[in-house]
Amino acid sequence: MDKTPLFLQPALHEKIWGGTRLRDQFGYQIPSETTGECWGISAHPNGPAVIKNGKLAGKTLAEAWAAHRELFDNYQGDAFPLLTKILDAKADLSVQVHPNDAYARAKEHVPFGKTECWYIIDCDENSEIVYGHTAPSREAFRKAVDEKKWNSLLRRVKVKPGDFFYVPSGTIHAICSGCLILETQQSSDTTYRVYDYDRPGKDGKRRELHIEQSIEVANCPHVDPELTYRVRQEAEAKFTELLRENYFAVSHWEIRGHAGPIRKNWPFLLMSVLNGEGSLLIGDEHYSLKKGDHLIVPSSAETLSLTGTLDLIVSNPV
Repeated sequence: MDKTPLFLQPALHEKIWGGTRLRDQFGYQIPSETTGECWGISAHPNGPAVIKNGKLAGKTLAEAWAAHRELFDNYQGDAFPLLTKILDAKADLSVQVHPNDAYARAKEHVPFGKTECWYIIDCDENSEIVYGHTAPSREAFRKAVDEKKWNSLLRRVKVKPGDFFYVPSGTIHAICSGCLILETQQSSDTTYRVYDYDRPGKDGKRRELHIEQSIEVANCPHVDPELTYRVRQEAEAKFTELLRENYFAVSHWEIRGHAGPIRKNWPFLLMSVLNGEGSLLIGDEHYSLKKGDHLIVPSSAETLSLTGTLDLIVSNPV
């Protein structure tokens, strides 16, 4: 069976809050000076990534998923389950919330809700995020929204590079200005805006809000999830499992020389190179890696090794 990793050409999206860091720090060819999102590993119809190498070059990841499920350990489901993004927030994103699977299927007729997590790649000094709210009940949350008491309702948290946040469906949240974030999420584009600072969109009109949906799906009260990092140290590598939950496992790999062989314990593996350069060894084949690469290691790769100086975010469905 073919063990060739699938290197992907990202889909880039302009956003009113976007900037130029995706070009300046990762070298992507951005469509404008307000580019907010790089969908690096995506089979979602709103931004499918295209395979750059091997027998499937020119095909989208969605096409590979549909026709070559053997590459993905014959993983069940009609839709590819995960999506990896890099987000450049030059300005604040809207305060928003995402539904769970059941609500998304019933109300939006899409396969997934949206649970996600964030790794802070870089940020300006004193950057922050909105993470949760202070309302003790849904009724109190509705009252605060109706009265526009955003300063007292929204919970703001300072961030720094290397921080990690788990954002389950139902979590009120917003990435704020100055943050560059890698997001691992379910393959969903369903977002309910609860507040958008009364700012206009490209058409000059205020962007649509989804107040009722937001109130219906928000977790009330907000409770911070407990995270336990699992660290495995080797002579020239450090592997930190940041999260393992119902939809995905996410790890930070730091390679400072050689690591491996790493034995498969995943159906297939999603890799994004945040920094550095090196190589990936699968079987007898070496593949060059550099900052900004996004790729999938297929299920047929029983082991892999890495060499070089590399920082990666690695994820897999569970």
